[in-house]
Amino acid sequence: MDHLLMRGNTGSGVRADAAYRSEEMEAKLRARQLKSHIHRKGKRGKPLTDQAKGSNRTKSTVRVRVEHIFGAQTNHMGGTLARTIDLVRAKAKIGMKNLTYNMRRLG
Repeated sequence: MDHLLMRGNTGSGVRADAAYRSEEMEAKLRARQLKSHIHRKGKRGKPLTDQAKGSNRTKSTVRVRVEHIFGAQTNHMGGTLARTIDLVRAKAKIGMKNLTYNMRRLG
């Protein structure tokens, strides 16, 4: 994930699933002056507090907007694999999927 944590590649914060939360990742984010919006995770015998659950719920409101789009394109629009010869055609195919998704949402 290091190659994604460039200052120009992100806003002031990083949003990710609980699988990415670790002391090492939190230290990297602090070193790059990025705010962590990574979900918290419970452990066996130490479940999440109500405050942590609320925090995760708040963080999920942002993630769900993106997750629904990827889910719809994966499940209803031919999956995530773009079987094309070159990058230009792959970009066109992805662009058409995005356009189709937006048109379906309007209808």
